[in-house]
Amino acid sequence: MHFSKKFLLAAGLTVVAGATQAAGTLIYCSEGSPEGFDSAQYTGGQTFDAAGHAMFNRLVEFEHGSTKIVPGLAESWSVSADGKEYTFKLRKGVKFHTTEYFTPSRDFNADDIVFTFSRMIDKNYPFNKAYPAEFPYASDTGLDANITAVTKVDANTVKFTLKDPDSDLLAKIAMPFASILSAEYADKLVKEGKASMINQQPIGTGPFILKRYQKDAQIRYVANKQYWRKGAVKVDNLIFAITTDASVRYQKMKAGECQIMSYPRPSDLPAMKADPALKVITAPGFNIGYVSYNTEKPQLSKVEVRQALDMAINRKAIIDAVYQGQGQEASNPFPSSLWSYNKSLKNAPYNPVKAKALLAKAGYPNGFDITLWAMPVQRPYNPNAKLMAEMIQADWAKIGVNAKITTYEWGEYLKRMKNGEHDTGLIGWTGDYASPDNFLGVLLTCEAVGGSNYSRYCSKDFDAQVLKARKSTDVKERTALYMKAQEIFKKDLPWTTVAHSVVNQPMRKEVNGFKISPFGDYNFEGVSVK
Repeated sequence: MHFSKKFLLAAGLTVVAGATQAAGTLIYCSEGSPEGFDSAQYTGGQTFDAAGHAMFNRLVEFEHGSTKIVPGLAESWSVSADGKEYTFKLRKGVKFHTTEYFTPSRDFNADDIVFTFSRMIDKNYPFNKAYPAEFPYASDTGLDANITAVTKVDANTVKFTLKDPDSDLLAKIAMPFASILSAEYADKLVKEGKASMINQQPIGTGPFILKRYQKDAQIRYVANKQYWRKGAVKVDNLIFAITTDASVRYQKMKAGECQIMSYPRPSDLPAMKADPALKVITAPGFNIGYVSYNTEKPQLSKVEVRQALDMAINRKAIIDAVYQGQGQEASNPFPSSLWSYNKSLKNAPYNPVKAKALLAKAGYPNGFDITLWAMPVQRPYNPNAKLMAEMIQADWAKIGVNAKITTYEWGEYLKRMKNGEHDTGLIGWTGDYASPDNFLGVLLTCEAVGGSNYSRYCSKDFDAQVLKARKSTDVKERTALYMKAQEIFKKDLPWTTVAHSVVNQPMRKEVNGFKISPFGDYNFEGVSVK
């Protein structure tokens, strides 16, 4: 995935070395603040857009608007016959950003790759002593356990050594969390006793350079005039205008205060499509919206209780009201466009009477009290979490379950859910690479508990299928294993799968070159404003 997408969009506004023409400012009305600017520490889309895509590059990247892997900071790579060694030849002449707080003395080289990955896979790496942090994505994808070494062969060659083959390795390191940092800058911060500034004053090789950030207000970038992809940055300035309310984002875009916005409300789409000043492009969503059951909580540890809650939810009514024609019912943990989707699995029909009987059987004839967390922001997989929570609350009340709706600021919400503070919670996922492992492995394995496995679901049987598939290079074998894993998921029901949404992207007519990412990223590289 090309992480610099969001930023690149913005970068569309910057002047780039070798660009024939660059003009103006691109303003993007985004839906929330980033969790920070050190992508490796986080899993939120806003962070990946504001950091990973705008300011950084990766060894390999996703082609703009596609799932295809293309060279990034690595010009080429080779894989050993046993699939356990990957050797990358690095691009020469790539410059790191020069800012008020850092002037690089050298070009990008193998030391930067070694630094970037060593801190994610080695808890005892010196930088981690100066600035201890968690790296959820490295853990959720199994990279921290599977990469045994990242070695500098020479200044422009680096080698990854794996414990087991991983046929998704390139796709994983194309994700924003694997954005390449400057080892020289990290050394400077450690010497000055300021290692944590890597998360607030980022230095990358990407299309835009951070100028200023005001939390919950705006992020300002300027074009990286030394960007190695000549002519790719087509705007001088990129601004993220952080605007949590979708209707306010729409009003700002209509008034020309921003040229592109994230996550429109489904109810606003007809008016957007009819407005001669705007255009709306669409694509099938590579996502899933769901209710996560914290399987470590006493009531929710019982599968009958989860089945009862699932059966009590009127999915059709929710999809009609919340997605308004822009969503389809989900029965599996990933969309049907992805290989190995198990078509035989179906949701239990809506049946409050049967649900109440199941609760009684589980020992709760009078129901119980629980919390139901609702996201404070719109996401591609859930355009209106507040409304969805209210509808589920009403459905559960019919079977005696009294759900208290709870919410927090988005970064806090994710952090607390990762800690398992919720009973039930609305959440979802947009895939980061086109493999079932990105959904099953990252969201549902035992190793992902404390990361993106918000249900804290841990099944040896499920893990056996998914981890065996991860190590296999045989697509037929992997497909059979993933089909079986989906059956186990459906039997254990750690989630109520709700919907896959269609992605609609509105923008002003003067925006050119923006492509919808299959992974839900915003990338402003190659984007211009007339």
